[in-house]
Amino acid sequence: MNMIKSGDNRFEGGTPTQRLLALLEVISEKDQFVTLQGLVEETGIPKPTMHRMLHQLEDSGMLQREADGRHYSRAMRLRRLAENLLLNDTIGGVRHAILRSLVEEIGESCNITAMSGAEVLYLDRVETPAPLRFYLHPGSRVPVHCSASGKLFLAQMAPAQRRRLLTDAPLKRFTHNTITDHQALEVEIETVKQQGYAFDDEEFLPGLFCIAVLASNPHGVSNIGVAMQAPIMRVNREQALSFLPALKRAADAIATICQDGVPSHSHT
Repeated sequence: MNMIKSGDNRFEGGTPTQRLLALLEVISEKDQFVTLQGLVEETGIPKPTMHRMLHQLEDSGMLQREADGRHYSRAMRLRRLAENLLLNDTIGGVRHAILRSLVEEIGESCNITAMSGAEVLYLDRVETPAPLRFYLHPGSRVPVHCSASGKLFLAQMAPAQRRRLLTDAPLKRFTHNTITDHQALEVEIETVKQQGYAFDDEEFLPGLFCIAVLASNPHGVSNIGVAMQAPIMRVNREQALSFLPALKRAADAIATICQDGVPSHSHT
C-alpha cells in the first residue's frame, strides 16, 4: 500500500529502485546536509521506510553519515558519478551545440529524438526565443504514430515488425488530425519512405506543426531524429520544407558524432 503523502510525484508509485533514485534527486538539489526527519517531512515517506532507504544508499557508497550520526552528506561514489557525467558528456554537449545553432538559423524550436518502445523520446531540445511556442522538455514522450520522428522510425521497420508494435500500441486519437486507422498509417509511412522526411500536422497537439529527418547510420537503421516544431500560425508545409536543408545539415553533423562516439542503435 502506498502511504506516501508527498506532493512530489517522483515518489508516487514506481519500484523501490525508482524511489531510491528520486530520493537521490532530492538530496542532490540541496546545498546542505540532510537528516532523516527532514527528509521524512519533505517527502511524506514513512520514517521506517526512509530509514531503510538511507541505509541502502549509505551501504552502496552514495551517502555517508556525518560525525554527529544524524546528518547525511553525498559520499565519494556519488560525487564521482556526477563528475564523470560532466567530464564524459562531450557528445551530448556537441550535439546540443548543433541543435542550438539550428534553432538560431531557422528561428523555431528543435529537438533530437529517439525511439523508445512505442514512443518517441526527446533526448534534447532547444526552444525558440519567439514568445509563442509549445514547451516540451527533454525527456518528454510522444506516441510514435502521431509524431514526425515516429513515422520515420516506423518507416525503417519491416512491415511485420511494424504491425507487431502497433498492435501492442493502439492508435489513440489526440486531435482531429491524428491517424487512427492502420491502413491509412501504412499509406502515410509509404509516403515518408519515398520523401525521406515526415510531418506531424496537428496530429499530437492542436496548433502544432512538425517536420523531421533522420540522422543517417551506415551500420543499420537510425534511432536518432532531428525535428522542428512550430505553431501553425507561423509555419505551414511550404515554410517547413524550406527548413529541410538546415535540418539535414544538422542531422548529418549529429550522425557524424554518433558514429565517432556512440552509434545509433538498430531496433530490436
